[in-house]
Amino acid sequence: MTPQDQYYAGFMSKRPSWTKALRAYRKDLGALIADFVVLIALWGLSSFIWNDLVHGTRDFISVAPWIMLVVCFELALVWESFAVSPGMRLFGRRATDDRNGRAVIGRRFLRVLLLHGLPLFILPILVTTRYIPWQDRLAGFRSVSAAEVPDPRKPWYRTSWMVALAGLAVAMYLASALFTQVDLVKLFTNASATSEIWARIVNPDWSILGLGVRLLIVTLFMAFMATLFGVLVAVPLSFLAARNLAHGIIGRTIYTVLRILMSIVRSIQPFIWAIIFVVWVRTGNAPFAGGLALFVHSVADLTKLYSERLESIDPGPVEAIRSTGANGLQVILYGIVPQIINPYLSFTIYRWDINVRMATIIGLVGGGGIGQRLLQLTRNWVWDQAIVLMLLIMVAVWAMDYSSSRLRERLN
Repeated sequence: MTPQDQYYAGFMSKRPSWTKALRAYRKDLGALIADFVVLIALWGLSSFIWNDLVHGTRDFISVAPWIMLVVCFELALVWESFAVSPGMRLFGRRATDDRNGRAVIGRRFLRVLLLHGLPLFILPILVTTRYIPWQDRLAGFRSVSAAEVPDPRKPWYRTSWMVALAGLAVAMYLASALFTQVDLVKLFTNASATSEIWARIVNPDWSILGLGVRLLIVTLFMAFMATLFGVLVAVPLSFLAARNLAHGIIGRTIYTVLRILMSIVRSIQPFIWAIIFVVWVRTGNAPFAGGLALFVHSVADLTKLYSERLESIDPGPVEAIRSTGANGLQVILYGIVPQIINPYLSFTIYRWDINVRMATIIGLVGGGGIGQRLLQLTRNWVWDQAIVLMLLIMVAVWAMDYSSSRLRERLN
């Protein structure tokens, strides 16, 4: 027998996988971190409610922060050893009794003690490529996937994780009510303070109708120009921001940089961009500043929508056209464009609808159009003219919403 014909014992068994071991360890550690965060949230919300109702202060922490962190960490360990915690549910992990009997309290507390070393258990993975959960082996438990353990259904009030989530929801509701200073008494007894506003609203001053229509036209053209130029820029950028079209180091680099940049631009609200451009192009060009703000946000939003649609195209037609010897431009024109033209048009119409509604909002920060005039009227309490502008905005938004939805139905 040659050396090549000799096999090691157990050659048919799978070799240990470093990534599989790391994945199991990461789930156990993630479950512990999730339970720790849930308990901190419960502690903070409960402390806020107690301090507001009893002491009249608005503090989320009533003890030293290190005490809260230590107590929450210990409670998370106890929770995972005595019940199925939210973190274990979230990451699909269970701790089963490996001794085929009902786990006694002593072994559960031993597991709590050994779980303190969970962050160090990554060392055996790095050395032996195996995940060895010593906290379970020594205590007589086994950390496994939830799919391997039958999970008998119980009423929600008998499961600790559902009780915790219900308590968290109640605590968040009470804390929100206290933090936002909800006062139902004033809500139902102080309505007379708005009588002057309602008196002016029910008697509108139609003399501003002509000016309002002109300002509304300016607003609609702001939205149209922002959408038009946004599409012209977003379409080519979407091909660079699609993962399936990014090839090589250069393509991947452009894809990553572009996705990060578009995420940053999209996270900045349009009215912030409006303030920036009002200062940039001076206040005399307010509609131009508003259009630029909508344009920048439209480019970022449409690039994301377009690129995600590109990533979901059927590669079959693309490969078939490429196999005929077509060049890159022909592949795009005949293999990709027919699959994206209708979704692109639908996204464009939807973005124009958004820009029409957004154009009235950025006017409140000096972005021009009907929104800027509306802000001036409401600040001066000229509600009889403000209601006319609000009616024009409502009609325009309704018309755009209706027409865009009908167009999208035809395209789909």
